[in-house]
Amino acid sequence: MTLKVVCFDCDGVLADTISSWVLIHEHFGTGDTDMLSRFIAGEISDAEFMSDDIRQWKSVQPQIHRDELLRCYSGVKLMSGAQQVVEALRERDVASVIVSAGVDLMIGSIAKLLGVDDWAANGFQYDDDGYLLDEGMVTVPAHDKGALIHKLVRIRQLQPSEVISVGDSSMDLSMHIPGSQFIGFNPRRPDAHDAFTDAGVPVVDSDDLRDIWPHLFPGESFIAVGDE
Repeated sequence: MTLKVVCFDCDGVLADTISSWVLIHEHFGTGDTDMLSRFIAGEISDAEFMSDDIRQWKSVQPQIHRDELLRCYSGVKLMSGAQQVVEALRERDVASVIVSAGVDLMIGSIAKLLGVDDWAANGFQYDDDGYLLDEGMVTVPAHDKGALIHKLVRIRQLQPSEVISVGDSSMDLSMHIPGSQFIGFNPRRPDAHDAFTDAGVPVVDSDDLRDIWPHLFPGESFIAVGDE
């Protein structure tokens, strides 16, 4: 079956940062590893996890403007090869889509920078003056990103076999809907590497996104657009 869409996670895949959430925690000097462990284990929901993050930030600074959150991402860079891969996919009429449980302020900027075909991420709510409210907005459940892949397949009238997803964490495996393919890219956490191995998916131990190319198009090495 011909490849039609590549669905990318963003943090650690298209963007060279471990987490768009962690960057805000670093800004405010917050973070709760116990809550993170509970979330990864599925003991608390996305909404509960987001609300607790916001609570932590507001305990340091009660009034937080959207512009301040946006500035947390001013130093974020693209993953090596990300721009080239998206351009090369476009040249082949293969769509690039971002499915991220990260923060829409950053994910949207990366999506615009890369010129992807579509994107989805989680976000915040603000008052009329742009100040952060207490509840987040869950668009992409971290443990069920496959729901977005199923929706994409339905809307674009695709076969799952025409879709490949790329992620760096164990939760990203939820993108691997039946009949589709998945590539584990640059897993920085040992548990992610183990999860990919256990799932029997290809693992690319590299921080250059161009190294996924032979898994997208078997037998090929990456050639930049215009270099053929």
